[in-house]
Amino acid sequence: MVYLSVKKISGYISYFPTMGILLFFALFAYSSTLYPGGSQADVNSVGYDWMNNYWCNLMNEYAMNEELNPARSFAITAMILLCSSLMLFFIQFSIKIARNTFWRNAIKWGGMLSMIFAAFMFSEFHDLMTTLSSIFGVLVVIGIIWEIYKSRLTGFKITGVACILLLGINNYIYYSEVYIEYLPIIQKVMFIVVLFWIVGLNFAMNMQKTNT
Repeated sequence: MVYLSVKKISGYISYFPTMGILLFFALFAYSSTLYPGGSQADVNSVGYDWMNNYWCNLMNEYAMNEELNPARSFAITAMILLCSSLMLFFIQFSIKIARNTFWRNAIKWGGMLSMIFAAFMFSEFHDLMTTLSSIFGVLVVIGIIWEIYKSRLTGFKITGVACILLLGINNYIYYSEVYIEYLPIIQKVMFIVVLFWIVGLNFAMNMQKTNT
């Protein structure tokens, strides 16, 4: 009975990344309703503009219209929850799917570092944290895609390429500022595609045998 209980608890923990991601979206949606206003298109706009506001706007102490931002605490909580969930996912993936020693370590440790930096994007070091998170994040994504192509998770191969393209487009626009007016909506599309790809992987990999 004790064995079954421990096994059941372990089974629940293995799906924590999915639960965390879903809670992140819920908190994202709720915090957006609290945002006072102001966007890159119009600093005097009212409320959160899904086409022109960034996710990070919700984590700032003051909104772009210079009003105190009541969405901040919920948005930061959502970000920490997301980073913790993804960190657990990277660890699980490195154990259950990754077979190459280099990529196993790169996914686990690179993923942890990427999420630690991402969790501090709300701070005054936003740009630095974003850059460091992106550097380690790219390494992790490459490692995951590589291991997927070596595994039996065939359904995630094409969608994995789509995720890389979206991440690449997002980073290119962010750093080059070319077509910057489209970045807020591209950022949200990237969130949805990449995070639900990870949700799918979370379910699929828990049906695979753990590597020994």
